[in-house]
Amino acid sequence: MIGKLLGNRYEIIEKIGGGGMAVVYKAKCNLLNRYVAVKILRSEFTNDRDLINKFKGESQAAASLSHPNIVNIYDVGESEEIYYIVMEYVKGKTLKEVIKDQGPLKVDAIIDYTKQIAYALQHAHHNHIIHRDIKPHNILVTADNRAKVTDFGIAVAATSSTLTNAGSVIGSVHYFSPEQARGGYTDEKSDLYSLGIVMYEMATSRVPFEGESPITVALKHIQEKPIAPSKINSSVPKALEDIIMRLMQKEQSSRYQNTAALIEDLNKLKNNALVANYMEPVSEEDSPTQIIPTVRDVDLESITPKGNINEGTKKASATKGGKKSNKTVVVAAVTLALIAALLFVFGVFYAGNWLKVNEIEVPELVGKTIEEAEAEVKALGLRLKTTTKYNKEVPKDEIISQKQPAGMTVKRDFPIEVVVSLGNRMVKVPDVVYRTTSEAEIILRNAELEMGTVSEDFSEYPIGYIISQDPNADTEAPEDSKVNLVVSKGKEVVSFKMISVIGQPVETAKSLLETANLQVGEVTEDYSPTIPKGIILEQSVPVGQDVEEGWVINLVVSKGPKPLDEEESTNTSTAPVASTSTRTITIDLNDFKNTIVDVKIYQAVNNQLVERFSKKHTTTQNPEDNIVKVSVSGSGAQRFEVHLNGNKDKTIDINF
Repeated sequence: MIGKLLGNRYEIIEKIGGGGMAVVYKAKCNLLNRYVAVKILRSEFTNDRDLINKFKGESQAAASLSHPNIVNIYDVGESEEIYYIVMEYVKGKTLKEVIKDQGPLKVDAIIDYTKQIAYALQHAHHNHIIHRDIKPHNILVTADNRAKVTDFGIAVAATSSTLTNAGSVIGSVHYFSPEQARGGYTDEKSDLYSLGIVMYEMATSRVPFEGESPITVALKHIQEKPIAPSKINSSVPKALEDIIMRLMQKEQSSRYQNTAALIEDLNKLKNNALVANYMEPVSEEDSPTQIIPTVRDVDLESITPKGNINEGTKKASATKGGKKSNKTVVVAAVTLALIAALLFVFGVFYAGNWLKVNEIEVPELVGKTIEEAEAEVKALGLRLKTTTKYNKEVPKDEIISQKQPAGMTVKRDFPIEVVVSLGNRMVKVPDVVYRTTSEAEIILRNAELEMGTVSEDFSEYPIGYIISQDPNADTEAPEDSKVNLVVSKGKEVVSFKMISVIGQPVETAKSLLETANLQVGEVTEDYSPTIPKGIILEQSVPVGQDVEEGWVINLVVSKGPKPLDEEESTNTSTAPVASTSTRTITIDLNDFKNTIVDVKIYQAVNNQLVERFSKKHTTTQNPEDNIVKVSVSGSGAQRFEVHLNGNKDKTIDINF
């Protein structure tokens, strides 16, 4: 396959990955001169017309998605019974490789990756696309830790009731949902179940269910409850575990009902725990996307999960031990009755004295600082039990709420439970410079920040790209605070009247032109009977003409009077004397709107190209701003070449 040209456009360069249904190659698009990823359906599936139709149709549907956390699909094609999808080439690792390299991930990394995947799914679900194969292998992680979901190749429209293939299901058995295993109704919540397993693996470095065959694993998805992540990795916080376990509920109605609810809970999650202890990850080929038979009721009846007791054995055991159990129950009941009687007597005897203990009224602590609250309850003979919580409305170290309300009476030394504010949670500000505002808005939202004021300024950056931000990247800012942006409106065009350098010494003339931000072009010499040697005779742009920064000005310098013998020789000659004149070359840049164009003009001199003009011109939506006029001088027939962005645009022949 290496070296093959698909669609007379995509040249296969190297293999970069593969799964159960397709192989992925790096390729070069010869039309747009860029690298792409080409996913090719394995040959064993090319005879399955139904699968091919799904492969093509579903990929075309996924191509409608456009989101920073989704790998773009550019093209879908067929060439010599080779069925392929052309995608954005993303340089980085799969999330599976990240887990292999790092082991269990830190809590903040788990939350960050999960939120990015959730935003991608939210966009897909909004467009009625369900992925149905969410797994770490299908999530690419770039060098700047951006997660991009790929492989929508088996996704179908949300209106479809199931994903089947002649009585089988397609997917990755370690990650698909119970309803997928049964071949039942699948919807957005099926993707969320798979995302829960991805979170489980990020937290523990292993998948929740394993087995000797795909059917065994599928049965565990349907029947077994996963081991709590904290029992595998004790550093997993309870709040994170609750989110994972809710995502992995067997019943669709018991899970998060949409990605928005999941994202909301992730935003509330405290990010202050570290994950430790490396666990051996599952093999890279543990969960290929594949076709397996659907799990039937007979499978559930015939396969007894490991550790369960045969029903017949249970009945026999119960019969054998029946008499003994009855006797034990009678003894236990008598014992409990005696204990209850003793407790009653004890209670009557001592209740009077206990009730005489002085009761203390709980003070109002909400709104007070932790120091003030501790001093107040200590003076009353009470204790303070604190928990902390981020809150952008309540200042740090101030009490948000109390469990025991003010006015309630309690005994001495009773612990009053309060929640203390940690203030507004600080988050890391991402780098959005040299991105568009639409990209920046999504990146900032993923970082729990908002886009603030957007202003414009001149710059070398293309129009519409961000040139600066406040706060700066990699600093910390309060959660939900605003990041102000400055957007480029292109390079400022400075025009002015051409100055005169005629009559100046050549070095002085060059200095004056450079000070005016003009470039010195070709410097030629000519005889003058009246102007001393080294003095400027002519300039290519007349005095007073409008010029812009960067224009090239050609100069003619006096060589002084002609020597007598040369003058006599010239006078006796009948050859015509060539005169130097000036012409204007007009360049239309309206094909390059809202960008910076590198304009160069070369003159052919003795079979070589000599640069006569160079300027980076910023184009706009106004056609008049995109016309560049350049004055050139010479004598006789001369050839000039115009180059735009390093490419030859046209050749101009001028007879001066």
